[in-house]
Amino acid sequence: MKDIFNQWIKNDRQHRLFEKAAKIAETAKAQVKVTDRDADFSPETLRVIKGEKYPSLSLPLNYGGEDISLYELLLLQEKIAEGDGAAALSIGWHLGIVMELNEEQLWKKSQFEKLAKEIAGDQKVVNRAASEPATGSPTRGGIPETKAVRSGDIYVVTGRKTFTSMAEQLDYYIVSAYVEDLDQVGWFLIDRHQPGIRVDKTWDTLGMRGTASHDLVLEEVELDVESLVEMKGEGKPAPKGWLLHIPACYLGIAVAARNDAIEFAKSFQPNSLDTPISETAHIQDKIGEMEWKLIQAHSFMYATARKWDEEPENRRYMGSELATVKLAVTNAANDVVDLAMRIAGGRGLSKKYPFEKYYRDVRAGLHNPPMDDAVLRMLAGKALED
Repeated sequence: MKDIFNQWIKNDRQHRLFEKAAKIAETAKAQVKVTDRDADFSPETLRVIKGEKYPSLSLPLNYGGEDISLYELLLLQEKIAEGDGAAALSIGWHLGIVMELNEEQLWKKSQFEKLAKEIAGDQKVVNRAASEPATGSPTRGGIPETKAVRSGDIYVVTGRKTFTSMAEQLDYYIVSAYVEDLDQVGWFLIDRHQPGIRVDKTWDTLGMRGTASHDLVLEEVELDVESLVEMKGEGKPAPKGWLLHIPACYLGIAVAARNDAIEFAKSFQPNSLDTPISETAHIQDKIGEMEWKLIQAHSFMYATARKWDEEPENRRYMGSELATVKLAVTNAANDVVDLAMRIAGGRGLSKKYPFEKYYRDVRAGLHNPPMDDAVLRMLAGKALED
C-alpha cells in the first residue's frame, strides 16, 4: 500500500528526518502488546528514540539540534503515531516543550543552555508535570496544590502530579508549584534522581496506556534557588503552535486504522460472498468516507503548520486557528477509527486485531487540551464580537 505520508514530504531534509521517525515507529509498533498490557513505556523504544537523536531535533542548530519547523514536527510525530500513538504522544511533549522554551525564551539563557547541552549531548528527555488530582488540567486555570516553600537558599517542594507521561523514563521534570514567598505559580527543573522524588504507578486507563502517565510524587524535595526556572506569565498566553503535536498524534492513529481496515477489506471474504468485502458497496462507501475525512484533516493541519512557519509575524493571531485544528482533526480521527471498526465488524473487537486498540487510543484525543467545549465557546465568542 502506498505510504500516505509521501505527499507531505517536500525535500531531502524532510525525507532524512522522516526515516528517523519511521525507525522509531517500527520499534514502537513491535512493543505495543506489552506496553498496552502493562501500562508501561518501552525501554527499547526509548533506546531507539535516543539512538536516532530524536530528542535533540527541536533544538536550534547552534545548540546541536536540527531546528525542525512545526511542519516537520507534525510530519514526524504523525509517522511515529502510525506505529504507536502512545509512544508518539509521550515524546511529542518533550520535542514541543524544547521548541517552546527556545521560541518564547521563557528561561534565563544560562538555564536553557545547560539543559540544551544535556539534550544534545546525552539525548536527555524532559516533560512538564502540571496536572493534579484536585485541579485537573492546568488549562482550566486551577492553582497548583503543589507548594514550594523557601528556606534560606533552598526551596522545599511537596505535592503530587498526575498525567506525567513517561514518568519513570524522564531525565528531568519541569514541575509547577505555588511559590509561597512570591505568591505566584512557578516552574522548577528537577532531576529525576533528586531525593524525595518517586513515581506512583497509578496509570490505569482505557486508552493510551503506553504513555505510562503515572503520578509524580514530591516529598519535601530540596532544590536550590536556580531550579526555579520560570514564572507563570500574566495575561493571555501566547498561541503555542507546538501543541499541534496532539492532533498529529491522533491523526497518525487514524492513518494506521485506515491502512489496516483496507488490508482487512481486501483479504477478508466470508463464504456468503464470491469476492472480498472490499468489492461491496457499503464497504467502499466507508473507505471513501475515511479518505475524505483524512484528506480534509491533513490539509487543514499542514496548511496551518506552514502558515505558522512562514508567517511568524502573524503567530499571535493564530490562537483560534490552532485550537480549531485540534478540535477538527481529533474528531475526524475518531470518525476514521470508528469507520475502520465498522469495516472490521465483530472482529474489530477482538484483541487478535489492532482495531480495538486504535479505538481506545484515539478516544483520548478528545480529552487532551484544548477540549472541544472550550474551543467552541471561544469560536462563538469571536463570532458574536463581529
